[in-house]
Amino acid sequence: MSALLSAALLVGLPAAHAQTAPPTPAAPSTPAESAPPAAPSAVPTAPTLTLAQTLTLVRASPGWRSADLQYRSAQLSLDSARARAGLNVTVGGDASLVKVPLASGDWLSNATLTAQISASVLPWSATFEGVRIAERALNRAGADLRDARVSLVVQAVRAYGAAREATAGAALAEAQVALAARQLEVARAQRAANLIPELALQEREGALQSAQNAAAQARTSVALAARGLANLLGQSVTLPSTAAAFDAVPPAPAAPADVDALVTRALLARPEVIRAAAQLADAGAQQRAAQLDLSLPDLSAGVQYGQLGSGTGSAGRTVGGNLNVKSGVAAAQISFPLRDPGETAKTGLALSLNASLPVFGSGKGTALTSANVSQQAAALALESARQSVDLDVRQKSADLLTALDRVEEATSALARAQASLTSTRARLEAGLVTPLDVTQAELSAAQAQNALNAATANAYVSSLLLAQASTELDPTLVNPAF
Repeated sequence: MSALLSAALLVGLPAAHAQTAPPTPAAPSTPAESAPPAAPSAVPTAPTLTLAQTLTLVRASPGWRSADLQYRSAQLSLDSARARAGLNVTVGGDASLVKVPLASGDWLSNATLTAQISASVLPWSATFEGVRIAERALNRAGADLRDARVSLVVQAVRAYGAAREATAGAALAEAQVALAARQLEVARAQRAANLIPELALQEREGALQSAQNAAAQARTSVALAARGLANLLGQSVTLPSTAAAFDAVPPAPAAPADVDALVTRALLARPEVIRAAAQLADAGAQQRAAQLDLSLPDLSAGVQYGQLGSGTGSAGRTVGGNLNVKSGVAAAQISFPLRDPGETAKTGLALSLNASLPVFGSGKGTALTSANVSQQAAALALESARQSVDLDVRQKSADLLTALDRVEEATSALARAQASLTSTRARLEAGLVTPLDVTQAELSAAQAQNALNAATANAYVSSLLLAQASTELDPTLVNPAF
């Protein structure tokens, strides 16, 4: 697949981007194989868009930037979770001004500076689990980012090929109009000589009308293909005016490799599987948290040392610490009053222990049951995602085989059309057919060539879709400067 991308997409990568001019549909007149060279113009023309430039411009498209921003958001969420799980320092202060009694008392002021340092120290701390959840979210975001980029690359290749096919189809439609017009002229002359009935002339007129309608539809298809490519890239581009000016159709890919190996690879790296596995891990974390919440008591221990306040006075300078067993967070506090409390505060040591265990009506058992159900549902979702990925890879492999079969059919049809063209030319030299018959045979050969080009391009896109489904397609391969 790397060699296929290198050969089909990287050859001749120019540095300049396409001009951002409004996309204008081409006005084709002849088949791509016989298109005359463009006449020189005094006004400089904008360089037409190539496939390599399309794959470069798609990196600046709204879809590409949106995928980058979503991954960046997941990175910031992980950074935030790690910061919460690390050391946290908080500094504060309070001040008071008291006058008691109001009529005869003195104003007494007091200000205190406080600082607290806390950190998660036990393995079941919620902040540690938050880090693990954020890491799984970043892993999901990485898989989604890669899948979004690959999808945009495939869409760009498909859109460029659609524009090429629409332009070639419009050229053939215009050639069909010209042929129908010539056939109508001949029919009118034959009718004037009373060589054909009026119905035959009306049939020729209807054929010309149908050809003109088909040409109008083909021009509309060119405009829509140009608009679709511009919408994908997020900017206007200038498309080649003829099918021959587009990049060549990539070669037909090889038959798919061992599908079982592709499925095995996809089951490890597809974003659907990664997402479902992460959801199962999150459900398991919720189940463990509910189990701990039910089994662990709400227990906290604390210690305080310093100028502890008495019953009639305020506390002075103190240091302390506490540990909450359920939350797994340990904290240390420092209190530093700016005013000396005097002899009312005595140096001492205080120990505390608080515990509570729910007995009835807490709802924690129901929460654990709900978490168990969520875990089972997540396990089923993972199995469903794996089955879906397995089927998708096998379906993409079958689609590629079908596309390759159509390439063989189109190749045979082209060989028959070319043989018919050779025979018709020989019959013209023998005087057995008219030049119009040769023109019709040339048009049929051009249509067969376009059908082969379309089948080959479809097979190439099918190979890209299979590579995307099996996670073999690397979006960074389309531009070595990335």
